[in-house]
Amino acid sequence: MMNFYALLFTIFAVAAYFIVTDESVAAAFYYISRLAKSYIDRQMWWLMHNPANPVVKYIIYRRSLKMADDLMAKINKNKET
Repeated sequence: MMNFYALLFTIFAVAAYFIVTDESVAAAFYYISRLAKSYIDRQMWWLMHNPANPVVKYIIYRRSLKMADDLMAKINKNKET
């Protein structure tokens, strides 16, 4: 197990050395990390807004019921006046 940690430390140390010493490697690391973050954000957005998700369906259903109640209240208020 200790050799595994030593191997990981060596890999990260070599990567950190190249990132610190070479600007193009640092820029590539920055762009790759931004790309990974945008991919994760896209996946999270799709998970939270996909209508095939039952939780999202329920949220949409509840919001639609509330909107319908508000609209009916406004229509009935306008009919009274």
